[in-house]
Amino acid sequence: MAAKSPWAARKARHRRVRKHVSGTTERPRLAVFRSARFTYAQVIDDTKGHTLAAASSKEVESPEVVKAEAARQVGKLLAQRAKAAGISAVVFDRGGYLYHGRVKQVAEGAREEGLRF
Repeated sequence: MAAKSPWAARKARHRRVRKHVSGTTERPRLAVFRSARFTYAQVIDDTKGHTLAAASSKEVESPEVVKAEAARQVGKLLAQRAKAAGISAVVFDRGGYLYHGRVKQVAEGAREEGLRF
């Protein structure tokens, strides 16, 4: 049996977590995706299949900003947009990634702006 690629392993972890983590209207899901260059986050109501708020490091990044700091800013921006949409509590979906680095920075940035999870 061949070893899974890192991408396939992450997708398997994400599917496994998504069996238990689902966003509702009262408590939507904060989903994080990180590519090699950018970090994306969105607040999703899974019952309707709608994205309620979204942010990415493309919006906040400048050449001298470290990716981890850009991720924290993504979390803050997303939390501000979620608050404006009337959302105060979410369920965190780390997308199969370790809760470390940029994923952790998004969560901490969102918490700093008052989003509860």
